[in-house]
Amino acid sequence: MAIAAALVAYLLGSISFAVVVSRAMRLPDPRSYGSKNPGATNMLRTGRKAAAGLTLLGDCGKGWLAVFLTDYIFATAVPPVYKMSLVAVAVVVGHMFPVFHRFRGGKGVSTALGVLIALNGWLAADTAATWLVIAVFFRISSLAALIAAVSAACFCFMLYGVHPYTAAVIVIALLLIWRHQSNIKNLLAGTEGRIGGGKTADAEQQNSD
Repeated sequence: MAIAAALVAYLLGSISFAVVVSRAMRLPDPRSYGSKNPGATNMLRTGRKAAAGLTLLGDCGKGWLAVFLTDYIFATAVPPVYKMSLVAVAVVVGHMFPVFHRFRGGKGVSTALGVLIALNGWLAADTAATWLVIAVFFRISSLAALIAAVSAACFCFMLYGVHPYTAAVIVIALLLIWRHQSNIKNLLAGTEGRIGGGKTADAEQQNSD
């Protein structure tokens, strides 16, 4: 049943709210413009803040829902922390590689935040605060996401030590870093776009979501 829970979480994660919202609001496919990344940041390029907000809420919400409901729907002899940890990773993988959208998904930041909220509110708050501080001072979304991902793993270890949650958050952090490879290259080259500022053509194509 734990595997079944992970499969359901993956399928839930595979619902790309950027695509769903775009179709509902008759907007261009988010994979066809800007960074070509189906996420809230790219949706802002349409000029429709409501679309970006709904995308953020949906992607974050599915991460939270998958973890929160796991123990209620899939009651097994497996301790809840193990099931929730497995589901946490599965829903993020679903967002990154959605079966419903030809495996062309987002970078997982919003969905990962939803997962953290379900695992531990303080963990999510600390991670979100880290993202905000970095974003405000450096005005680079991808840098904020990368540092927040690493900090999430550190915060989780401080809260739980060696624990299934810690293992899950480390895996999610590594996935996020891997999905931001192009952003890391831009950061090292000094060409990564800044929040609210001008972007080079390359940076425009690789902005973080």
